[in-house]
Amino acid sequence: MPPTTTDPLYVADFKPNERIFGTYAISNAQLGRTKQDKPFLKALISDKTGQVAARMWSIEPAQFKRLPTDGFVYIEAETQPYQGELQLIIQSIDPTEPTPEQLRELIPSSKYDPEEMFAELKTILNTMAHPAAKALASVYLSDEHLMTAFKKAPAAKAMHHAYLGGLLEHTLSLLRLAQAVCPLYPKINRDVVLLGLFLHDLGKTRELIYDRTFSYSDRGELIGHIVDGAIMLHDKAQQVMRDTGQRLPPNLVMVLQHIILSHHGIPEFGAAKVPMTPEAILVSMLDNLDAKTTMVLVAARPDGGLADPSEQKGETLGGNFTEKQWALDNAKLFRPDPLG
Repeated sequence: MPPTTTDPLYVADFKPNERIFGTYAISNAQLGRTKQDKPFLKALISDKTGQVAARMWSIEPAQFKRLPTDGFVYIEAETQPYQGELQLIIQSIDPTEPTPEQLRELIPSSKYDPEEMFAELKTILNTMAHPAAKALASVYLSDEHLMTAFKKAPAAKAMHHAYLGGLLEHTLSLLRLAQAVCPLYPKINRDVVLLGLFLHDLGKTRELIYDRTFSYSDRGELIGHIVDGAIMLHDKAQQVMRDTGQRLPPNLVMVLQHIILSHHGIPEFGAAKVPMTPEAILVSMLDNLDAKTTMVLVAARPDGGLADPSEQKGETLGGNFTEKQWALDNAKLFRPDPLG
């Protein structure tokens, strides 16, 4: 094992043509093939400050099998400018187990205080008018175990809001959007939209594992957050009627389950049904708006970046476009702010 006496650099502090060594998180590790049909490693290397694409051009399949697909590794590498981005070229890599202190440096988390976000979320939900909507929200909010997980969980393993507290941050952003958008459409049922946004991703508290690297639980692999969210809603609706004696309106649970099942929009993106009510369509569109906008800003204008992407920390990387973004149909993003 290489020596570990020198503190590693944060990913956000990487500069071109710099020697890097230390413990980092690895995700999406894959064994690719070069044009000469030689095996190579491609992966994402990250810490709490960000992530960077990595390649190791000489690796044996037996060595690759020793590496975690999602876990932690000790690497020796060099940064290299490539098509306007930094990438890591790895010379050596070994699986490792980080210390608790290292772990805190490796797992990203929201820059916002979870208790403050949760307080604002409850304030918005308290503006719902219908007593049945408030009663249903209340059984979720009073579930201490669920809400603890809600405050901590990421919104995704990768893609958008993929950090501790990301699920709460994403949900709160959606509720803020609904606050602005719903008054523009007086015929929309605001309570149903707010409830649907609050509930739509709560199944991710069961789908994802986030005490180390982010990955899927067995339940997440076999059931998934969409179906699990609909199951959870059935149980909570039964609890409302059992604990309070209050009967919910006949179609409320069905319509909310439909929102959960359809919020990904189309089956190709994981939806069990396409949105078929005005509220379900609005929830799906707001969810897509926040997720996609967050993804493109992280890719094109990351924290600590400059308005002119041809410069980074005083170094010229070249190019105005990001790498192809898988989540955006492999589109490249133009990074400069035209008025920046």
